[in-house]
Amino acid sequence: MRSDRFGLRFIIAERSMNKLTIKVCPVCGSAHIERAMTCIDHYASSEAFYLCRCQDCGFLFTQDFPVEAEIGRYYETPDYISHSDTKKGLMNKVYHWVRSYMLGRKARLVAREAHRKTGRLLDIGTGTGYFADAMKRRGWQVEAVEKNEQARVFAKEHFNLDVKPHTALQDFAPGSFDVITLWHVMEHLEHLNETWDILNNLLTEKGVLIIAVPNCSSYDAKKYGAHWAAYDVPRHLWHFTPGSIQRLGAKHELILAARHPMPFDAFYVSMLSEKYMGHSLTFFRGMLSGTLAWFSALGSKERSSSMIYVFRKKQK
Repeated sequence: MRSDRFGLRFIIAERSMNKLTIKVCPVCGSAHIERAMTCIDHYASSEAFYLCRCQDCGFLFTQDFPVEAEIGRYYETPDYISHSDTKKGLMNKVYHWVRSYMLGRKARLVAREAHRKTGRLLDIGTGTGYFADAMKRRGWQVEAVEKNEQARVFAKEHFNLDVKPHTALQDFAPGSFDVITLWHVMEHLEHLNETWDILNNLLTEKGVLIIAVPNCSSYDAKKYGAHWAAYDVPRHLWHFTPGSIQRLGAKHELILAARHPMPFDAFYVSMLSEKYMGHSLTFFRGMLSGTLAWFSALGSKERSSSMIYVFRKKQK
């Protein structure tokens, strides 16, 4: 529940049958919500979930998604490679090759945007710890947080990283970090506005928040529609565009300072989307679609399959 400026009370979200129904847009607060499309969970359950759109600001989100205590079972599959680290199959091999290449690019982007070569960095949703390890090797003081216990164990065994559970966020002191990163994590977090408040609080006054999320206004999102793999229901709760995430940041006194495309994502997402549509030759079809998406993003980076957003604190 929350109050509007006239003192009236209205419901933001309703919990029933272990699912969360959003009643009010998390970005603009509008109650004008419409159903947009129905998507299938192709990874774990084959269940159908529908997406809703705010009629006022256009923000798109998954409706009636499992609550935090229940959603874990939708990640329990060997195919969920950000946690399992499997290299089985051609698409997963491509994923790992791209990740290896992107680690260097991400590290350079952090140093460039933070205007420093070392500092205090918090990686939220670190998964199996590859990025946190890469930054630690470059001299950064790294804290890493991850909800999945198996992923934390992997990070300890392979990188000797002491990754904390997600509840540790409340234990860090205000102004603890020069850089906070969330690589394809924000779309998973149930408590959206609360998370943004926490991030603002944990940053130093000149700190940098770096967020990577899928872009549901991209070339490949429009091409595949409800079959677009990056909708990834019900694991992905929120579906951002450059405009909606900028507005969300501003709501929490964070200014969007830069945007960077992630063109490689279009290849992997397109391959999965072709698979979900039941097509043959998914690798080659995905490569073709990914190439077309790449050229589309060259013309306008706002059409990139995924985007990296750099936020800075609003100076008082």
